[in-house]
Amino acid sequence: MKIVIFAGGIGTRMWPLSRTNSPKQFDTIFNGKSTLQLAYDRVAPVFGKENILIQTTKAYQKIIERQLKDLPKKNLILEPARRDVGPAVFFAIHKLKETGYDGPMAIVWADHLMDRVNEFTGALKMGKRLIEKNPSRFVFMAERPRFANNNLGWMKVGEKAGEMGKRDYFSFKGWKYKPTKIVCDRMYKSGDYYWNPGYFITSVDFLDWCYKKLAPEIYSCVTGGKYEECPRISFDKAIIEKVNLKSAVILKTNMGWSDPGTLYALKEALEESSESNVTKGTVVTYETSDSLVYNLEKGKVVTTVGLKGMVVVNTEDAVVIVHKDNVVNISDLVKEMKERKMDKFL
Repeated sequence: MKIVIFAGGIGTRMWPLSRTNSPKQFDTIFNGKSTLQLAYDRVAPVFGKENILIQTTKAYQKIIERQLKDLPKKNLILEPARRDVGPAVFFAIHKLKETGYDGPMAIVWADHLMDRVNEFTGALKMGKRLIEKNPSRFVFMAERPRFANNNLGWMKVGEKAGEMGKRDYFSFKGWKYKPTKIVCDRMYKSGDYYWNPGYFITSVDFLDWCYKKLAPEIYSCVTGGKYEECPRISFDKAIIEKVNLKSAVILKTNMGWSDPGTLYALKEALEESSESNVTKGTVVTYETSDSLVYNLEKGKVVTTVGLKGMVVVNTEDAVVIVHKDNVVNISDLVKEMKERKMDKFL
């Protein structure tokens, strides 16, 4: 099976830790490794480095080559322009088709963390077998939720659809992206909804067919060598919302998965407890709890008094202070800065 790791995102919600020239997936802040390196290390020993592909943009080629020295050069897929995930996924499909490969494939992401790697690779192996059994479908991974996180996508898990070996798989009953807090609490308590980490397994041939039938504009742009003319559209809108998902199945997982996609999510991934603080650099906190305080500027001390549920990040050229409930709005802040021609800070 081929595994494509997507590593081209900018990570605007993680600003100012994540910048355009050095997004979050390349920061070596997890025991000296980046989330890209961790993602590669999870799958390369199990599926073989020759079957692992990294997809990104040309701007990040040198960073990836430096961080993944044993990645075969032919396995680095470089998008010729920045587009959304919809065109990006088909670009990967097209490159795999050009090599003559049309079998099982998995899409995973370079900016996630997980505690139980064997659970993840085991689900990938089962997904491969399910696709070999029926290539014309999707196999989605669903992570058991640890709390009612309304900053994530959720999927509804249906009844048992079958089993393979000693593992069950389930019917797919729909999505819910970033529900309101009230709805999210209800979903969590029901036990029918799981987090959607965005991992899926399918076949190259089936996904190629999906794009040809459901997203012909993307199909013609990519196959015609005009990737920069592809519409900016998400994978969900391009394919998932249009395809018949009656044959799709779900694998329940308990990987200890997290997506440090916001500054507070980073705190959750690194914290010892929900009330503890996560700090870096020269920091002094007093009567402060449930906060992330990062100081990346040498020769300066950052101090806090009486904070609760706050994020404070100080770098050499930027400072952000935000309550944990508003960290998702940092991407809007970045847009505002871009409109004000403040690109040098981005």
